[in-house]
Amino acid sequence: MFLAMDTVFDQCSIAIVDSSGKVISNQTETGKRQQTQQILPMIDAALSEAQLKLADIQALIFNRGPGAFSGIRINTAVVQALSVAHDIPCVGVSSLQAIAQAAYEQRGLSEVYSALDARMQQVYFGHYKLIDNIMQPVNQENGEDSEQLLDYDSQTTLDIPIVGNGAGLLSLHDAQNIYADIHPDATAIAQLGIAQFMVNGGTEAAQALPKYLRNQAWKTLKEQGKA
Repeated sequence: MFLAMDTVFDQCSIAIVDSSGKVISNQTETGKRQQTQQILPMIDAALSEAQLKLADIQALIFNRGPGAFSGIRINTAVVQALSVAHDIPCVGVSSLQAIAQAAYEQRGLSEVYSALDARMQQVYFGHYKLIDNIMQPVNQENGEDSEQLLDYDSQTTLDIPIVGNGAGLLSLHDAQNIYADIHPDATAIAQLGIAQFMVNGGTEAAQALPKYLRNQAWKTLKEQGKA
């Protein structure tokens, strides 16, 4: 059994999924104002519904970003604390890959650009293609990271669908489709995390790290020189 969580997509979402991908419990509360108060009771409720204890969980799967700093911080901190307290390995999943996975599961799309509004006139961006029912990152040329920051109005190389709430912020090819209404929950995070765990295993809490893409995301606007 795997416990997955997300507080990055303006929600608090918890799922328990078995190794075959069967969803045992899935709960989502939209909005981000109460995430710190919601997440632990929701984990307890999911475990109770599934009639499980944390000792029954093989790995803790979490959205490690990129995305909203506070949301990333919340689920990363919870995963690290539970991992240390119960000696459970962790698996971090890309928010952009989760959007792509949801696009496959909800719309049947097999190759997409994933775009998440990063504010400050930029979007978080990645390219994903379906392999064995999992949307995998397409390798970037010249060793570039599969996750990038693009400026608003940038145009993509390929005329393939763009999914996520940043899709409409990019310049489109004439026939390029956008799906801005793709909203992953913890089940998409779980599917990706299980696939990753089966290949690479998990990490200890100290290695369960967030990914912001902006190196100074943890600083205040004043410290970043933007205010």
